[in-house]
Amino acid sequence: MINQPQHIPVLKDAVLGCFKDIQGTFLDATFGGGGHTKALLEQNKHIYIIGLDTDPDAILRAKDIRRTFPPRFQFFHCNFSHLKLLCREFDGILMDLGVSSFQLDQAQRGFSFQHDGPLDMRMNSNEGMSAKTFLETGSEGELVKAIRDFGEEPQWRSVVKQILSLRHSASFETTFDLVNFLLEHTSLRRSKKPGIHPATRVFQGIRIYINQELDHLQSGLTQAFACLNPNGILAVITFHSLEDRIVKQFFNEKCGKSLHCLDAEPRQFKQAQASLIFKKPIVADDNEINSNPRSRSAKLRAIRKIL
Repeated sequence: MINQPQHIPVLKDAVLGCFKDIQGTFLDATFGGGGHTKALLEQNKHIYIIGLDTDPDAILRAKDIRRTFPPRFQFFHCNFSHLKLLCREFDGILMDLGVSSFQLDQAQRGFSFQHDGPLDMRMNSNEGMSAKTFLETGSEGELVKAIRDFGEEPQWRSVVKQILSLRHSASFETTFDLVNFLLEHTSLRRSKKPGIHPATRVFQGIRIYINQELDHLQSGLTQAFACLNPNGILAVITFHSLEDRIVKQFFNEKCGKSLHCLDAEPRQFKQAQASLIFKKPIVADDNEINSNPRSRSAKLRAIRKIL
């Protein structure tokens, strides 16, 4: 049996506050460990929740919630970029992005540079290309996109060059193989930024690339808003700048704010289809960060649909 780490849902109180008045059908589009779903079901006796997750391991975790709240919870194993296939309308939708604590703490999933395990990183381990295969076969352009664009790694040139030149002689079987390769053969070994492991951005970029996370996010946001009832709330928790930028721009557009215009041109505003719940994103306070360090970079944004 898989050893399950303790699951602490990020920004739980803020999420509960955001959806405190929701009645009807709710979608937890990133079920994960079920922390947000369980808290919402306990708080509100008048909602029915559908949970989604692309991770096969989430199927087992969902069974516990189903046993506790059998009439008010249902789970589907799929990515939120396919949520329109549910053919349902929702009064509230939550998307908690990024990697769950379960995935990070299970060495066999290959997400973390802190645990040695197979170099996988796939959200759904039954589909797609593993990180190992990507490093061994990816083109220069694909590696640049992953490490420079998605990982935002300043030393991307050194990393890409060394992967291309040494990958036929280097081993990329495990996460520690990749970490050791980066420290021994690239300029990352000279990185002295405190508190951040030199491999952090490379791991992030590869994970985002092979799971097509930003493409799924763009599609998921569009479908989520389309499936939202009038006066319904869409809330998204992000963990890094790329996904937060996508969410912020999407929300601003739905709220009728101009996104792209030259200074010399008059600002163009569209009719607002939604309103912001918070003017600024909600972030974790010191108490939450101390009890759950992974909440440090979390941001909660939310909008209410008006059209």
